[in-house]
Amino acid sequence: MKSKMTESFRFSAVLSLSGGLQDAYTYNLRDGVFANAQTGNVVLMSQHLMQGDLKLALHYLGPLLSFALGILLAEMIGHDLKEAKKVTGQQVILFLEICLLFVVGFLPTSVNMLANALVSLSCAMQVQGFRKVHDYPYASTMCIGNLRSGMESFSVYLRDKEKNMLMKALHYFGIIFIFAFGAGLGGIFSRQIGMKTIWISCILLLFDCLFLFRKVRIQ
Repeated sequence: MKSKMTESFRFSAVLSLSGGLQDAYTYNLRDGVFANAQTGNVVLMSQHLMQGDLKLALHYLGPLLSFALGILLAEMIGHDLKEAKKVTGQQVILFLEICLLFVVGFLPTSVNMLANALVSLSCAMQVQGFRKVHDYPYASTMCIGNLRSGMESFSVYLRDKEKNMLMKALHYFGIIFIFAFGAGLGGIFSRQIGMKTIWISCILLLFDCLFLFRKVRIQ
């Protein structure tokens, strides 16, 4: 097959669905913090810092530092398990992500800073560990890069009529739509089941995790 199974659109769609839900979860239930969109956190952190509100500035700094740590951790896992045959770095990353998000579902609002840090750590590991869909670089937990790449590909298609560029654009737009759908679901379930909403992400990621283990056994 031209693309690895972990880069298939179906696999990536589940990751994006989960990513959108996680962002809605932390924003709606964990004090208006973005789990994935660190640009928003930087803006809010800087705004409160300049206004002299150090406590609120630190509120947004936590997820930002956790996201950076998650990237580092996922890269180290991927490197250390690069030659492993029985287990892959991507399997470990997904398993750790599920465990972290499961713990978050038990955390009360009094420790929202910790909950946001764990979700951001999880999101960063996912971003670093899964970066392609059908050989196209993408992000499963944010939209701006996918939107830029999608519109760039669509522009090339309009100019050169290359069908493969149209397919590339549609892949990006599809990922954006699924992410948005996941965010919508996150908003709905946040009102209905509250803090346990994050466990929906655990279930989604478990499907992808089982898929990876099944693929390794077949190989």
